[in-house]
Amino acid sequence: MNVEQSPIGFFERYLSLWVGLCIAAGVVLGLIFPSAFQFITSLEYANVNLIIAFFIWVMIYPMMVNVDFSSLKDVGKKPKGLCITLVVNWLIKPFTMAALGILFFEHIFSGLVSPQDAKEYIAGMILLGVAPCTAMVFVWSQLVKGDANYTIVQVSVNDIIMIFAFAPIAALLLGITDIIVPWQTLLLSVILYVLIPLVAGYITRKKLGSSDSDERITKFTAKVKPFSIMGLLATVILLFGFQAGTIIEKPMVIALIAIPLLIQSYGIFAISYGWGYFWRVPFSTAAPAALIGTSNFFELAVAVAISLFGLNSGAALATVVGVLVEVPVMLSLVALANRTRIYFDR
Repeated sequence: MNVEQSPIGFFERYLSLWVGLCIAAGVVLGLIFPSAFQFITSLEYANVNLIIAFFIWVMIYPMMVNVDFSSLKDVGKKPKGLCITLVVNWLIKPFTMAALGILFFEHIFSGLVSPQDAKEYIAGMILLGVAPCTAMVFVWSQLVKGDANYTIVQVSVNDIIMIFAFAPIAALLLGITDIIVPWQTLLLSVILYVLIPLVAGYITRKKLGSSDSDERITKFTAKVKPFSIMGLLATVILLFGFQAGTIIEKPMVIALIAIPLLIQSYGIFAISYGWGYFWRVPFSTAAPAALIGTSNFFELAVAVAISLFGLNSGAALATVVGVLVEVPVMLSLVALANRTRIYFDR
């Protein structure tokens, strides 16, 4: 396939490879230069690390430019697809993620990790579950030839809801797992990593022209997308540099965290995709709805985990493992959706 014609770019196509290489680089650098990472850790204000915050803003901003608020006028069209997206993202996914985290780390894996580490891994998983994907959804939708305009509607509505629902649901589920939630830090994270980038994206779209200026917006996002990926990879290097000692001492932790995340991903896809099939939702709407429900806004989850629990926490590690498993899982689900398109056509 010609790379230029592919909906997924070179870096996105091999994102898992780059993340894996950055994990290795982060661990090596963390072991060689521990004092440098300790210094970076000290650069924080109001529990927010300034260096990590910068890279996360670099990650999130290009994604928010894709959010088209003018598409909200079409929110009433094809209500079934939007219903699936919202119910799965806000009434099912966060709670199944919390349940899987508790099942595995408080019961199945209880003898393999300490109780304190278990709580933090569960917290990281919960933050992933409460953060529905914003940017890569457009890639997955294109790969299944989904309805692009309706995908924008789904993502835009999700982002509006996230501003108000992320903090309360996260606080509820973190409270259930007996973790003290600093509300001030949680709300600050939502403002920093959702509201401000969303407003910046809106202003950028206005500066680039009206909502019909798709070509200018596409060119702009294409230019800034490499910075988004570099921000992600730099964040991964730093996070694994901070966690280097723990990873060397407990290498099996990565696999333990990945297992419930994989179960969650394939389980949520089955619920969403099956619902779309039995509800007779067209494939071009049902497939993106299922993919939106399955993928995570891991950039936000990483940022909030760092703010709430610290750079060296198990929660931060769990969210980064989410980055590692996300792309290969989503590509496998895209392939599955394309192979089963025929059943929707019938």
